[in-house]
Amino acid sequence: MSEPVLELKDLAVSFRTPKGEVEAVRGVDLAVNEGEILCLVGESGCGKTVLCQSVMHLLPKYSFVKHGSMSVCGEDITHYSERQMRHIRGRNCSMVFQDPLTTLNPTIPIGKQIMEAIRKQEKVSREEASDRAMELLDLVGIEGAAHRFSLQPHFFSGGMRQRCVLAIALASNPKLLFADEATTALDVTVEAKILDLLREIRQKTGIAIVFISHDLGAVARIADRVAVMYAGRIVEIGTADEIFYDPRHPYTWGLLSSLPALAAESGELRPIPGMPPSLLDPPPGDAFAERNEYALAIDYEKMPPMFPVSDTHFAATWLLDPRAPRVEPPIRLKAGSGKWTKT
Repeated sequence: MSEPVLELKDLAVSFRTPKGEVEAVRGVDLAVNEGEILCLVGESGCGKTVLCQSVMHLLPKYSFVKHGSMSVCGEDITHYSERQMRHIRGRNCSMVFQDPLTTLNPTIPIGKQIMEAIRKQEKVSREEASDRAMELLDLVGIEGAAHRFSLQPHFFSGGMRQRCVLAIALASNPKLLFADEATTALDVTVEAKILDLLREIRQKTGIAIVFISHDLGAVARIADRVAVMYAGRIVEIGTADEIFYDPRHPYTWGLLSSLPALAAESGELRPIPGMPPSLLDPPPGDAFAERNEYALAIDYEKMPPMFPVSDTHFAATWLLDPRAPRVEPPIRLKAGSGKWTKT
């Protein structure tokens, strides 16, 4: 089996603040393989973006890796300097952010911005870079690329701008792409087209994609595997089918129960009660215990390990301990039906 494109081992990332140390990422183990789409899901503040930006070394100076390691394409980049990372970003890994307007320069034509990304990493002539930029615009589905090549970003719609940002991210043929809420600002129709585009690009190039989203509907459309994050930790990971049809962590149950699709079936929207804990002083046990109606006494005292459900499915909940009482999930999605049912 080939080496993972991304491998994180016991990674912990913290921020120094006037109030103390904030433990934003806490002991994450994760591997992403070539050509795989892994989706990171969870509430705002659970550590998804920090996790990805730590790999890209895009976090502010008051952040630091507390322990653990991160490797991209077999290269340990944990303590790389900014100068060393310039050879990694774009070439080995790249990132697409939520708002393309904050990524694109409003005064420079789109074609020139893509050419700049190409020539930054490769020694090619302007003509070669121009031809490559045109190919990338075609790859990301920009119609009339020859005409739009010399237009500034304000001539493009939101969906087209995101396609242009994606072309820049793919300029140097990276092995790994982080897409951080890349479809959140788009309407439903355009979002679906971008998701289909990501799958098509994965098929054509073999790139691995880490897709961050709050939208479980989008995740279901694109994911090979899903990792659920809460309070800086991955609490459940498995294939898309395993997470949607056989979830085992109460937090995953809560996320699925709060879907509007379930409200349409039951006539009641079920939000997760309470708030995530402060990561200035994380609880000693399961961070979700205070919000978990199925919490056991040990949840307040000791952090649960990752229990295996299958060879590809793991969940960090004491409910999977052989000594725990059997608890049925509050909702269940029937495979192939697309319908939710209460249990």
